[in-house]
Amino acid sequence: MQIDATPNAGIQRSLRQCLSNAAFLLYQQGHVLETITIPFRGLDSRALRQMREASQEWPACQRVLESSEAAVYNEHGRFVLSAMGRELLFDMFGQGAADCA
Repeated sequence: MQIDATPNAGIQRSLRQCLSNAAFLLYQQGHVLETITIPFRGLDSRALRQMREASQEWPACQRVLESSEAAVYNEHGRFVLSAMGRELLFDMFGQGAADCA
């Protein structure tokens, strides 16, 4: 078994883990993946606060998504996945999960 030791491999793993956790945490809070995959939707500040309050995992996941630029804030100040984040999500969950990728 060959292990890819490049820095990008670790970043990809971390991003994929955060995207998977984000999908689960969104579902737990009554959201769907389209909440963050459709660029003009997103999580507003109230929804982000609710996510932080509901899960100890969310803040770290949000930081990783933001620092890797897999997630950004749209022109309305809502948290959404970037094109790269949507592409990774599409790779992980298929076209139905990220129709906008």
